[in-house]
Amino acid sequence: MVRDWACEDPKQQMVWAAATSETLRVLEGKWKIVIIVQLFAAKTSLRFSELERRVEGVNQKMLIQQLKDLEKDGIVTRKLYPEVPPRVEYALSDMGKALGPSIEALIDWAYLRKETQNEPLTEGDGGGTSAFDSHSRHQRSSGRSRQ
Repeated sequence: MVRDWACEDPKQQMVWAAATSETLRVLEGKWKIVIIVQLFAAKTSLRFSELERRVEGVNQKMLIQQLKDLEKDGIVTRKLYPEVPPRVEYALSDMGKALGPSIEALIDWAYLRKETQNEPLTEGDGGGTSAFDSHSRHQRSSGRSRQ
């Protein structure tokens, strides 16, 4: 879908702003983007225990809540297998997979911002080195950069 960003219709601009705000509402939450990225990276469904392992720092209650929210919003699917003990797997729905280009654009924007403002991206509030910083250093040292 192509946008006519030169559109001067204030009503259309408000529609776009409202759509963007609604999208951000669906994705807000400390762990939702991390969960979505992990599901993209896995390229297949993941068991709850595997997601819990991949999403470092999340507690079980929060992971369950964020997954319920993502399922309610149609971003992930949940499949319960009638086994003992029960097995639950999560995957991106078609709507979740449709976020791929947007997630990539946000990553590219984050790299651009980091490069132009020379601001480090760090995990959490405590500073330190993030996975983002490590990846950036790896790309620079291997001669690759995101442009």
